[in-house]
Amino acid sequence: MNLDQYLPILLFVFVGLGVGIAPQVLGYILGPNRPYPAKNSPYECGFEAFEDARMKFDVRYYLVAILFILFDLEIAFLFPWAVSLKDIGALGFWAVMVFLAILVVGFVYEWKKGALDWE
Repeated sequence: MNLDQYLPILLFVFVGLGVGIAPQVLGYILGPNRPYPAKNSPYECGFEAFEDARMKFDVRYYLVAILFILFDLEIAFLFPWAVSLKDIGALGFWAVMVFLAILVVGFVYEWKKGALDWE
């Protein structure tokens, strides 16, 4: 077993752990620690909670979140396509145009249904 083959992977893992852990440790060590009752209270919004934490939320919150995730992920598919546009040729171009057309039809449908209206 040759460890030289695994050196780039181990380096990647250690750098990733360092980037993830080092700022948290530095913030804990160097950051101010001045707790006071208002900061340690469960609510910092200025008033005490007046309803149960298990109250029902409006469905529109979930609808907007789902629509955002849907269109955000669809747009993320365009980046690899744009990078490899020269390699995939006309067939790849028209395939993405069909994909975008379906996406636009879905967007118009949700717009007509009023999913984007916030009253």
